[in-house]
Amino acid sequence: MSNYTVELKSTNKPSILKFEFNEFLTKQKGYEYHNIEEAANSPLASQLFYLPFVKTVYISQNFIAIEKYNIVEWEDVQDEVAEQLLNHLNDGGKIVNEDEAKSTKKVPVTVYAESTPNPSVMKFVANKKLVLESAEFKTIDDADRSPLAQKLFHFPFVKEVFMDENYISINKYDMAEWDMITNELRGFIKNYIEEGGPVLKTGSVSKEKTEDTSTPKIDTSNLDEISKEIVQILEEYVKPAVASDGGNIMFKSYNKESKDVEVILQGACSGCPSSTITLKNGIETMLKEMLQGKINNVVAYNG
Repeated sequence: MSNYTVELKSTNKPSILKFEFNEFLTKQKGYEYHNIEEAANSPLASQLFYLPFVKTVYISQNFIAIEKYNIVEWEDVQDEVAEQLLNHLNDGGKIVNEDEAKSTKKVPVTVYAESTPNPSVMKFVANKKLVLESAEFKTIDDADRSPLAQKLFHFPFVKEVFMDENYISINKYDMAEWDMITNELRGFIKNYIEEGGPVLKTGSVSKEKTEDTSTPKIDTSNLDEISKEIVQILEEYVKPAVASDGGNIMFKSYNKESKDVEVILQGACSGCPSSTITLKNGIETMLKEMLQGKINNVVAYNG
């Protein structure tokens, strides 16, 4: 049984609060309910409508958004709601009941291929969330938690697989050119997702790094202040740009004496010919400017 955890996220509408989970809740894009009658197919939503302040319930892939009436403030009830949701989920309660027709029907998915700065890596982007956190697989033996990655490794030209959010980056061997294999891979990924095939067995990446295949969120509680600032800069300014190229960057360490920063490159960035230039001209320059006098050098390691 999954062990759900929840994180509360505010929205731009004060009456709506998001309860974000570490596991996928549904394979569909989302369900919206405005009253208990509409929520007949959702035991979880039905339960929520017994709370007098609940106006609308929206169940998405990995979060539940609730709109409330103005009779209460979220700060007075949010902990109670979060506990109720966790109890329901961790006790194995149903989220949404889908009839046989819906459960077997393909969900239309769009997948497109996008080149990356690394000529050996192609990025395949879907119009839906695939994983909740990044995961990298160097060999088929690493991919025991990912049925999709295992199947991709059966293509003789697939060398490595990296997953994050709504895309999959594939590193190929030189035996094949992208113009000969891109459509085959794109079609396979599209059909696999449409048929409801599992991307990761648990629906999300474990918080504990087991076989060096997952990328858990960095625990900054034990880091010094400069390291925390570096992590924040990487998360806010660097990761989005790196992700757009099909890769990922992780903070590894900071040495106070030498003022050296160590990072780990994953996905398209790992082994990319332009990675060193990108680090020297981009990331290192940014860190030096934003943390003046605290950074001397950035050293990158391939994930």
